[in-house]
Amino acid sequence: MSAFWITAVGLGMAFHGLLVLWVGGLPRAFKSGEQPTAEKGSPEAFGIFWLDQYSYIGLVLAVVGAGVTIWGYLI
Repeated sequence: MSAFWITAVGLGMAFHGLLVLWVGGLPRAFKSGEQPTAEKGSPEAFGIFWLDQYSYIGLVLAVVGAGVTIWGYLI
C-alpha cells in the first residue's frame, strides 16, 4: 500500500513541476542566446529573478517527482 502512495506523490510532484516549467520555461542558465538584463534593484530585475527561481523550483519538482515515481514503482 505504501508503494501506491509513494508513486501517487511522485506523480503529483512531477505533474506540478511540469506545469511550472510550462508556464515559466527553463531557467536562464539552460537557455542560449541573448539574456534579458535590467538595472540592479529595479522592478524588472526582481521580475527576472522571480521567474528564474520559479523555473528552478519547477525543474526540481519535475526531476524529484520522476525519481520518487520510479522509486515507488520499483518497491
